[in-house]
Amino acid sequence: IIVFVRMKLKQLESTLQDVQGFEHPSVKLEQYPTSAHMAAHMLYTIDTVYDDIEGKCVLDLGCGPCILGIGAAILGADHVVGVDVDTAALEIARSNCDDYDVTDSIDLVQCDVSQFQCRGGDHPGVSSRLVDTVIMNPPFGTKIQGIDMVFLEKALNIAPVVYSLHKTSTRDFILKKVNEWGVQGEVVAELRWAIPMMHKFHKKKTLDIEVDFLRFSRSTT
Repeated sequence: IIVFVRMKLKQLESTLQDVQGFEHPSVKLEQYPTSAHMAAHMLYTIDTVYDDIEGKCVLDLGCGPCILGIGAAILGADHVVGVDVDTAALEIARSNCDDYDVTDSIDLVQCDVSQFQCRGGDHPGVSSRLVDTVIMNPPFGTKIQGIDMVFLEKALNIAPVVYSLHKTSTRDFILKKVNEWGVQGEVVAELRWAIPMMHKFHKKKTLDIEVDFLRFSRSTT
């Protein structure tokens, strides 16, 4: 008899601490690091409360260094696909996947998220199986207006369940919009994201941003 022992939250956070972040984060692409603390809490909730990771095909849109994808693989995702437009970010992601010995479980694809089609024939090496769950930390739309909704609409066109981080200030707009799309949205948690000083225009050592951890679900019937 094989007994699966679920990884504890603190263990997951500790494991993800060594994921290498962006070396030269892009302002335009809003490349701010997802901390091990935030990633672990997101993934642990998705796995233990909603059962949307273990044994599932998971897509990480705008994966960056792929901390969410790697965490999903560690938690038992059957397959993970990470998509990002940035070459440098994907090089770091590949290195991270090597370090965590999850290269057999994760496919990395360089592609503009708005152009991504999740069919195996479009991207060599990518599994053609359907995506069960999208987990992402998209740009907030501060530099490219509306890009957060581009990510969300793409995710909902690919998978029946999507988990995403968005500014709390945009909550009402987002929930109203997805309702128009026939999608149910719910706030899983209200978080405070401490973004470290990364660019010359940053005036504080850290900037706290109120964000929502949201779950979106579309009926598969």
